[in-house]
Amino acid sequence: MRTSRLTLIALALMLLVQGCFRGQRSNTFGTATEEAVVHATTFTPAPPTSTPRATATPAATAVELSPTPEPTANVIVTAVGGNLYIRRGPGTPYDRIGVLDKGMSAVVISKDVLSKWVQIQIPDTEGVLGWVSLLTDFSEIQGDLSQIPAFTFTDWPLPAYIENCTEHDLLILPNELYLYSLYTNDKYLNEVQIDPGTYSIKDLFVDGEPIYMTVDVREGQTIYITENALDETHKCGEVN
Repeated sequence: MRTSRLTLIALALMLLVQGCFRGQRSNTFGTATEEAVVHATTFTPAPPTSTPRATATPAATAVELSPTPEPTANVIVTAVGGNLYIRRGPGTPYDRIGVLDKGMSAVVISKDVLSKWVQIQIPDTEGVLGWVSLLTDFSEIQGDLSQIPAFTFTDWPLPAYIENCTEHDLLILPNELYLYSLYTNDKYLNEVQIDPGTYSIKDLFVDGEPIYMTVDVREGQTIYITENALDETHKCGEVN
């Protein structure tokens, strides 16, 4: 009897100890959980820092290069029927700097925007360039001129003039430009703007109207005719 009573007391004590231990563990877990919630609601996280993402470096690939440009279209200009003057720029107001002799050809390098003049390398020179006209029957093009690059030549020519300082009226050949005598100087009728080139002077006040003088005119020059076909001389602006 006594043994049974002792056994019951021992079991009761064991149950009491286990109950206390379980209650203590529950409180610990509950407190930890509440702290986690409090921290979660009051904690302000720092702004996220962006970490660069690693980007894959593409493997080198073969690049297809453009083919080497073909040489400029082979266009030739030839002097036919006569000689062709070569000028400094694309127009008759520019100086003559050479001649493309009859039957001679030259490679066309470029053209003006109107395709009326072409630029060439002057034959037998070290890279000297000049222009020849396509507005004359003395020039002939072989090849496709549309394939030649065009540009605007902006080195403008300087004007040239011939002024008659004699008391006779003169005629300028081959253009047949009439120049009045010195006495009409106040009306500028004794002066004319002219393209660079070689001109002959005819005296209209002498019997037979002889050609008695040849002048060579260049850009920016004024040629003063001070002598008539009778060898009479006058200074420009001088009226006797």
